Formats: sequence, structure tokens, C-alpha cells
Amino acid sequence: MSERNHLVAVTLDEASLGRGAADQEHERAVAIYDLIERNHFAVPDFDGGPYAVHLALVERRLAFEIKSADGAPVVTHHLSLTPFRRIIKDYELVCDSYYAAIRTATPAQIEAIDMGRRGLHDEAARLLVERLTNKVEIDNETARRLFTLIYALHWKG
Repeated sequence: MSERNHLVAVTLDEASLGRGAADQEHERAVAIYDLIERNHFAVPDFDGGPYAVHLALVERRLAFEIKSADGAPVVTHHLSLTPFRRIIKDYELVCDSYYAAIRTATPAQIEAIDMGRRGLHDEAARLLVERLTNKVEIDNETARRLFTLIYALHWKG
């Protein structure tokens, strides 16, 4: 990983967040931790990384505010969430089943649900990479973790 092409900070807009269940809050914290630990993130035609990103929902769009690590604004991208709505809805249903299964199901049942969850995560990551083409360069694992945070912005308290 290049010293410049990565995220060193990720925040979510408090006004956009609903409080989730304990499992959801834990998943969000783990996603942020994992994202900071390992990621690939670069802004084309900008040589000022590493970066900080702030995610928010603004008028039903994702505001993707990118700053340099010292806080200087780089660029803000607004992405339509319309292409993600079906995936978010399906992911929510699968996650609800997964959290319930962890408490009562057999390991084989949990694994089957988790395979569905991972498949949706992969689909969302591919879509996010596509939607950020020519705006932000990210790898698949970074996109997966960012999708978890996009999903976290949709949790209902």
C-alpha cells in the first residue's frame, strides 16, 4: 500500500445516523477499524493523500466528503443511492436473519445465511467501485467495508 493512497480516518455524520442494535453498532465499529487498518483509496489527479472521509446522507444521496489527513478539503462527491436501494433492502433482511440465526441456528444454517450476506456485500462493492469510477480509486475490500458504513447510515433506531 502506498503511503499516500489510503484512508487514515473515517467518520459518519451523526445527524444521518440512526442508532442500531448492539450487533449493528459492533459491525459499524469493526468496519471502521478494519477499513483504517487496510484499504486502498486514492483521488485521481490529486497527490495529497493520505485521506480522511466523512459519509453523510444529504437529500437521499450519499455525500462522500474527502479531505487530506490534515483536514484540508479535497472534494465532495454526491452519489445517488437509487442503484443501492435493492441491495440495502435485501442486505437488511439477510442481516436480520443472520443475527437471529447466531442465537438459535446450527452452524450449517448460519453459514448458509452468511453466504447470502457475503454475496450481497460483493454485489454492493462492485457497484460502489463502478459508481466511483474516475472519482475515487478503491479496491474491492475497501468497497466492501465502505458499503457496510453506507448500510449503517440506513439503520433505524
